[in-house]
Amino acid sequence: MTATETKIQINVGHSPDPDDAFMFHALANDKIETGRYEFTHTLQDIETLNRRALNAELELTAVSLHGYAYLTDRYALCACGASMGDQYGPMVVTREPMDIEQLRGKKIAVPGTLTTAFLTLKLLLGDDFTPEVHPFDEILNLVEQEKVDAGLIIHEGQLTYGDQGLHLVVDMGQWWYERTGLPLPLGANAIRKDLGQEVMEEVTVLLKQSIQYGLDHRQEALDYALQYGRDLDTGKADKFVGMYVNDWTLDFGERGREAVAELLKQAHDAGVIPNPVALEFIG
Repeated sequence: MTATETKIQINVGHSPDPDDAFMFHALANDKIETGRYEFTHTLQDIETLNRRALNAELELTAVSLHGYAYLTDRYALCACGASMGDQYGPMVVTREPMDIEQLRGKKIAVPGTLTTAFLTLKLLLGDDFTPEVHPFDEILNLVEQEKVDAGLIIHEGQLTYGDQGLHLVVDMGQWWYERTGLPLPLGANAIRKDLGQEVMEEVTVLLKQSIQYGLDHRQEALDYALQYGRDLDTGKADKFVGMYVNDWTLDFGERGREAVAELLKQAHDAGVIPNPVALEFIG
């Protein structure tokens, strides 16, 4: 590319949490050659990114698989960049010990109604609970302060809820595995279709290179990611990144794609999403 050629701007949105920061470290900090592309990064919570994706505001964005059900006309899924919960995932926690049936009719703080966490809770409880939307990083405190009956937690709260004396009622990733034998696909990266096939494929390759760089330079990427690990020490941050940046992240693979299809099929069958979802993967 000559000095006079204008670079193609790719606005990227991802969550301010350690696994996304780890994944995007190489792109955010100029660790890999990006050729004709220039990446600008925006860090926002996943529900905000889901809502922005409804308006196709960003060329490349993290999305919940639940949110993606409403985006198929505007975005395709990158085959890399998945967050998969393999027998673990979002959790429902309470101040006092409780079982799943006792959650029925309760007020449950949720991190957004387009999150996959919320989708799985709807599959579990149907309409038999009252959701109350709050920022994901406030939910543990709301449960501890008894301002809600229970909390649906994502991100690092999965590792820290016990520090606040809270009790696990159900791990949605484990529940999903027992129900289907499949990992729970939580989040993905989506790329805007109006970029055209060539650009979509080239940007997805760069995303995969960024993920691979993090895995190959784990400590360096982890040091960068730690700044986004609220209340996580190095050991917990390393564990959290390992949970959600792994072989699944390099490629959904056949089983991962099957898991996405099954999740969205069950969501449609249960009336949680209005239309069947035709999946399109890039890469």
